[in-house]
Amino acid sequence: MEENKDVTIYDIAEKLKLATSTISRALKDHPSISEKTIKKVKKTAEEMGYVPNTLAAGLRGNKTQTIGVLIPTVTQPFLSSLISGIEITAQKSGYNVIIMQSNDSYEAEVSMAKSLYGSRVSGVICSLAMKTTDTSHFEQFVSNNIPLVFVDRVPKDFNTFRVIIDNYAAGYKATQHLVDQGCKRIGHLTAGSKFGNLYTERMRGYLDALKKNNLEVDEKLIVDLKTVTYEEGVKASNKLLELKPPPDGIFASGDIMAVSAIQSAKKRGFRVPEDIAVIGFNNDPISEIIDPNLSTITHPAAKMGQMSAEIILKNIKLKSSKKDEVKEITFLNTEVLVRESSKRN
Repeated sequence: MEENKDVTIYDIAEKLKLATSTISRALKDHPSISEKTIKKVKKTAEEMGYVPNTLAAGLRGNKTQTIGVLIPTVTQPFLSSLISGIEITAQKSGYNVIIMQSNDSYEAEVSMAKSLYGSRVSGVICSLAMKTTDTSHFEQFVSNNIPLVFVDRVPKDFNTFRVIIDNYAAGYKATQHLVDQGCKRIGHLTAGSKFGNLYTERMRGYLDALKKNNLEVDEKLIVDLKTVTYEEGVKASNKLLELKPPPDGIFASGDIMAVSAIQSAKKRGFRVPEDIAVIGFNNDPISEIIDPNLSTITHPAAKMGQMSAEIILKNIKLKSSKKDEVKEITFLNTEVLVRESSKRN
């Protein structure tokens, strides 16, 4: 049996006894081709099952109608929602999306950035790997006028677009909420010393909220996780719960950490929120499943994805001279979502 093969303009040209250049122009409604020939070519192409090779066309024009998305993982609910926002926005404008996962590896991120550049993507959206400190591998996009947007996990010093929340304000609001519930000794679960400014900004908000309310800053109440996982969250939570006295409130800079804090506290006989009030960060789906339901900080992931894609699409259309201007930072708002795990009043 003969294998099916893609129909090309050469096949159409052979059938109609026309030059391939004529077929190509007819398919693009070129004014040099008569309307009669255009209709004939398009009808034959449809009958033969011809599908335009948009990738090849894009490569000839040095663009592929494709946006590259480089993220740590697709398994985190926040990043899944972020991708959804990007894809919906890109598809509405006729762009495809290539998704690559660094799995928080700097080496993988460097390799994937090179691959995206080699694929001639029209723009790049990136949330940095946890271990990335050197971002020079992104210079290839900026220097070649390929729009680049960092989202959520962003570098401190890189002149390009950034879409983020105000992590400092969010950390402050979360801590202030616990203070408003009567908490005096508030613990904090973080990953700031190892994984960049996203967590350090949340911790800075936590510290300033304590100071503003004249509460003691006790270094023992701040536990730094090695990795942002449930298992590490349990270890960190137990360190807090073993303190004498233990905290009466915990602000975790991620929902998975907060869930581990709730379950660890319950296993030790603490009541949540009566003995220990807990608030997390992100509003992941698990926050509504855990018992008690988890108070958290909303993180507008889909909106962040949408805005990142909109920035890319807008800048694809700009002339290269306009792309040299200083790039803006877009801040999106967060809210305290109060549920059972922290509600005392």
